[in-house]
Amino acid sequence: MQTFAYDHLYRFTYDMLIQIGCPEADAKIGTEVLLSADLRGVDSHGVARLSGYVRLWEKGRINATPNVRVTYETPSTAVVDGDGGLGLVVAPFAMKVAIEKAKNVGTGWVSVKNSNHYGIAGYHAMMALEHDMIGISLTNASPLVAPTFSKERLLGTNPISVAIPAKDQPPFVADMATTTAANGKLEILQRKGLDTPTGWVQDKDGSPTTSANGVKDGGALLPLGGDREHGSHKGYALGAIVDIFSAVLSGANYGPWVPPFVAFLDPLPNLVGEGIGHFFGAMRVDAFRPADEFKSHMDNWITRFRSATPTPGNEKVLIPGDPERELESIRRTEGIPLLDPVVKDLTQLGERFGVKF
Repeated sequence: MQTFAYDHLYRFTYDMLIQIGCPEADAKIGTEVLLSADLRGVDSHGVARLSGYVRLWEKGRINATPNVRVTYETPSTAVVDGDGGLGLVVAPFAMKVAIEKAKNVGTGWVSVKNSNHYGIAGYHAMMALEHDMIGISLTNASPLVAPTFSKERLLGTNPISVAIPAKDQPPFVADMATTTAANGKLEILQRKGLDTPTGWVQDKDGSPTTSANGVKDGGALLPLGGDREHGSHKGYALGAIVDIFSAVLSGANYGPWVPPFVAFLDPLPNLVGEGIGHFFGAMRVDAFRPADEFKSHMDNWITRFRSATPTPGNEKVLIPGDPERELESIRRTEGIPLLDPVVKDLTQLGERFGVKF
């Protein structure tokens, strides 16, 4: 494990995105989105993913200079075509469209097609906070998840993020996969040579396994809950909702047709849409009640929940967003830790493109 300053990783990531042809503005926002994951402790979605984006670009599956545009809209809704661009760039564009619509008519809803992996869902949802808005961010993803009672992989980890502003308290920020664990956490365990907890993965025969390589070996991730007795049908339903909002609504690929993130696997033939899909919402708080009044009550809500009596062995009750916010504060000053296999991967990536890591 080695630790790197944020500025160091920012410069390397920015230079790499410039090397693959991204315009300066796109390289800047793409770098910010990617590193926001590392700052917030979502290490699976940060610079560890950079070489994956580059490999997709090399395969011609990412357009470094996309013409991202609105193709259909009403006063409160829009469809955005990402033109095969980096999801790290397409998603902020679409969220800005949702925010502008919310400014005009109270709420904005944007569905996206023809995009790629967009980093952490929370970044895009949090864009609404500075406008006194509630932000919502969803995306579908590579089909690695078996619906309850299925051996087939038909859904992605399909995250949901909701960001809600407060007044004096930090904002409420929920950012979660609709699976028991995101695939990136398996990748981290693989790098560490560790097994998974029970309930994360099933093998190719549909039986429980704790192998971190279970998905690579033909198995599947499990929906949130792990099994029927623990509510996996609810995780399955949540993942399905994200898939439908993100892709069936926009014209992107859905279900098993979502193109895989890994470049060594080609998309299925006879695709049903364009690229992968996202869905964004922005709701102006004062479209419902005065913003200061709402935020004061959010402070009250947060304070009360934080003061809940903890169970034995636990120090305190957390609010969604607390762990990530605290870790970001630490990592901005003390640096971002990277596993040795990630350092090796980034070093080799830089050598290929003449960018020193």
